[in-house]
Amino acid sequence: MTKSKIAVAITIGIMSFMMIYVMLIQISIASDDDREEVEFLRETELKELLTSYKARYEETNEKIVEAKEKIDEYKKDEKTEEDAIELLEEEVKQAKMLLGYTDVVGEGIVVTMENNIIYDEGESAIVSASDIIELVNELKLAGAEAISVNDERIISRTDIFDVAAPFIHVNGQRKTSPFVIKAIGDIKYLESALKIKGGFLDSFTLRNFKIGIETKEDLKINKYEGELTLKYVKKEEGNK
Repeated sequence: MTKSKIAVAITIGIMSFMMIYVMLIQISIASDDDREEVEFLRETELKELLTSYKARYEETNEKIVEAKEKIDEYKKDEKTEEDAIELLEEEVKQAKMLLGYTDVVGEGIVVTMENNIIYDEGESAIVSASDIIELVNELKLAGAEAISVNDERIISRTDIFDVAAPFIHVNGQRKTSPFVIKAIGDIKYLESALKIKGGFLDSFTLRNFKIGIETKEDLKINKYEGELTLKYVKKEEGNK
């Protein structure tokens, strides 16, 4: 096999991975509480929510179709070594962006969540890891293409868990209030997903959290600084 064919084969593999990744990143599991909240939404609000999710699904499906078409094109065309290397380099750049290994810029929103310590009366509101995870899932479902928590890039293997209050571990780094969550994506979808009646913003406001949402046309999210290694995943014998 020539170097150009090897490069094209690698490119096809990367494209296949990207296609699967785009599909998986849109998936979010709805809890029983989420279902109960949806039941109380007005018909017009449900229609708006359905339209928003349908648009995101169609956009994702278009990306999958485009990826398939590119893969078919690579299979059919005989590329020169230079063409193959150029294609490979471009797809590697795209893969790094999807995996979180590249600084990215784009339109999006910034959500700031703060602990609300109440000394006189009422209950204090302390941001927990589950609150951060819920927000991240909401943003993913709304089509966020890149997310960070206090400048820690969220990737598929990011760990978010509580430690001694008021600290939360994100990617192995200890973080505390205020928590600044950045998300790059369509501002309209991201905002509507959080501000819909009975949604994330309403829920957290009722719980006495300090929370704010700001839109940005030129939002920067830093790359993931850790290393991504596979210890247990192996290539199945017999597969080329």
